[in-house]
Amino acid sequence: FFSDFVHDINVTDIVPGTNGSNKVICPGAASSHPPQNRSVMFSSGNNTGFELFEEWWNKSQTVPFYLIAVLLPLLNLKSPSFFAKFNVLGTVSVVYLVFLVTVKAARLGIHLEYNWFTENDFFVPEFRILFPQLTGVLTLAFFIHNCVITLLQNNRNQENNVRDLSVAYFLVGLTYLYVGVIIFASFPSPPLSKECIEQNFLDNFPSDDIMSFVARIFLLFQMMTVYPLLGYLARVQLLRQFFGNAYPSVFHVLILNVAIVGAGVAMARFYPNIGGIIRYSGATCGLAFVFVYPSLIYMISLHRAGQLTWPALIIHIFIILLGLANLIAQFLL
Repeated sequence: FFSDFVHDINVTDIVPGTNGSNKVICPGAASSHPPQNRSVMFSSGNNTGFELFEEWWNKSQTVPFYLIAVLLPLLNLKSPSFFAKFNVLGTVSVVYLVFLVTVKAARLGIHLEYNWFTENDFFVPEFRILFPQLTGVLTLAFFIHNCVITLLQNNRNQENNVRDLSVAYFLVGLTYLYVGVIIFASFPSPPLSKECIEQNFLDNFPSDDIMSFVARIFLLFQMMTVYPLLGYLARVQLLRQFFGNAYPSVFHVLILNVAIVGAGVAMARFYPNIGGIIRYSGATCGLAFVFVYPSLIYMISLHRAGQLTWPALIIHIFIILLGLANLIAQFLL
């Protein structure tokens, strides 16, 4: 934001977008422009400074390495209560994102095409063969329950876990549904296509958009609260499984955290595709923890009790095959 402001760069010069005070852009369409012509197309008075900044500040090549200095120390903290309380502050960013989406939708209006029987370039059908991409993401939502249970073990009043978890899932689901539906409905199509919606919808707003700039700061803050919590959950489940202690030593924790951060940096560097990461990991982990393990354990328990029937066996085998099909579909579509 500050670099573009200083160098008087207008990203809408090379990226297709809408006109007016509430600009929306389609970054994916800019890939057709040759990289060597990029600096020429900008209305900048100091291209050298901009090119130098682009070299040192790239969200997939350099920024992930800068974040190591911030996130790695947070992962090594021992107190689980700190992670839980620190994570609560991330709610502020969620509230702002909901506010941002509401304001943008009010300004842009609703853009939906309902011409089912006439050909229209801007019409998006309600059902497409690509729907397994959504089921892969949804499977991760079920798999994350495995992590939530670990976090709830530290609650003082265990009898309230079911109530608290139900409220949490309802609020999270409502938030995702609201943001997803509103962004899709208000995206200006025409003139842009709904296919232009980025996996991070903030990328659909130009860098000089003040509200999006603030939202990116809030989103960074939210990720800084969620990331250590997920690291703690991984630490508890892995180290307790292998060493019988969630914090066997500083050395053990440091090695694990370096591996976690290294994996994250590698993905950000070589595969910065958050939607693909979510659905691949969700379908893979979900196959084990959502479809296979619960079904096998339930069938084994019924078999030992002498209560396993053919209908129960067929139903649970079908559930396992459904999870396998969900995983295979992620790599075919």
